[in-house]
Amino acid sequence: MTAAVRLIAAPLSALSIPQWDEADRPRERLLRDGPATLSDAELLALFLRTGVPGLTAVDVARSLLRRFGSLRAVLDAPAAALQDERGIGEARAATLIAVSELCRRALAEKARERIALNSPSAVEDFLRLKIGTRQNEVFVCIYLDARHQVLDIFEEAHGSLTRVAVYPREIVKRSLALNAAGLIVAHNHPSGGVAPSASDRNLTRTLQDSLALIDVKLLDHMVVAANDIFSFAREGWL
Repeated sequence: MTAAVRLIAAPLSALSIPQWDEADRPRERLLRDGPATLSDAELLALFLRTGVPGLTAVDVARSLLRRFGSLRAVLDAPAAALQDERGIGEARAATLIAVSELCRRALAEKARERIALNSPSAVEDFLRLKIGTRQNEVFVCIYLDARHQVLDIFEEAHGSLTRVAVYPREIVKRSLALNAAGLIVAHNHPSGGVAPSASDRNLTRTLQDSLALIDVKLLDHMVVAANDIFSFAREGWL
């Protein structure tokens, strides 16, 4: 068998991406057929750009997906965890974190552009994507006008793996500045459970009472995990 025949017969993983047939290269396929035709690993590989000795960028991307378990988990991983993976240095970790932040900001823009955020399922889907897989607790406020149109979406506080400090006074001040009529608040539980703690319930009561003084209605407090959400409103706790 000639060397040329052996090269053609070799699996794609044994070749660098520039050696692949043009019809198989992720970048060319994306431009020719659209991004939906690429796998998660192939899309990630476009951001990684190059592989490492013995591994293509697609191989490195597949390894990331295996380690973290999902695309969302990869994009929510902290820099230190990403850099534990072979082929991911500071520059590539920074690129992936930047991509994740761009996705979050694009989602926030899309939510602001909606005519009305009056579907509980739409709110839940948005919050799962925004904070459901964060590694640390984040407290988010969605400020609404009288027609439930989104005025602003703001991450009011960032915390540790198990707690986040929230200051109702700051939320009241922002509500007044935006002339908000309603508010949905949410925070994530990185542990995966969504049962509210006693402090979650106390904070909800404090927020509800504080906002009532300025005629702003607390519409819901949601506790968010990657695959589940607890709604105070749905449970009749508001």
